[in-house]
Amino acid sequence: MIATMSEPTLHAEEFTVDELAQRANMTVRNVRAYASRGLIDPPRLEGRTGYYTLAHLQRLQLIRQLLDRGFTLAAVEDAILRSPTTAPGHALELMTLLETGDDADDPSVLMPRADLAALAGVPQDDELIDALVDLDLIEKVDDTMLRILDPAVVRPGAAAVALGLSPETVIGAVPLLREHLGVAARYLVHRTSEEIVQPFLDEGLPEQDWPRVFGAVEELLPIASQVMLAIFRSELRASIETEIGDKLQQMGD
Repeated sequence: MIATMSEPTLHAEEFTVDELAQRANMTVRNVRAYASRGLIDPPRLEGRTGYYTLAHLQRLQLIRQLLDRGFTLAAVEDAILRSPTTAPGHALELMTLLETGDDADDPSVLMPRADLAALAGVPQDDELIDALVDLDLIEKVDDTMLRILDPAVVRPGAAAVALGLSPETVIGAVPLLREHLGVAARYLVHRTSEEIVQPFLDEGLPEQDWPRVFGAVEELLPIASQVMLAIFRSELRASIETEIGDKLQQMGD
């Protein structure tokens, strides 16, 4: 069985099978099915009631994330059962790292509506606020306060408006950037998963390889971000030169 799931330090909080299924976002039937396959240890029994631990929850979350990523149940079962010494939280950390990179902490900040308008150099406008809400960039807290969900996007966007771009232009750029950069991001994460994580899973998640795999993923994703930023800057510069050149040519004509 999975030896690490019986660590005594993980017994501080326990759940019934219904609570476990709810927290893992699974059905009770799925929990029992995975238990019958040996993917989680049996619960601690008190009478006829079983009590599960954080380790059970982490294992189920890992199984769900692997299945959501397209791995077959047979592949998940093989990887987990071939790695009896792997702590259940380790693999979950790796999956979370692949999903969030270095943005796991909540970056949101509170800001008065008036301050956001002042930052962009425009009058307060409910329609613009609603547009930012629709893009999941901000949330309305009350009549005067906003929660900026992604300051790294909203603040530079406001600065661009202050420099002379219309709010509509800046807001319109967000879905365009998300679409195209999203394609590149998904490609890079998928290749990282296939070329680094998948072989690690195929080998049964050997404990001695955890530092290598974590290190590679932690370093590759920021590097990929830097490459995309450098390429975008280069393309932006080339586009500016072309656009200005065209304008000057039109003036000469």
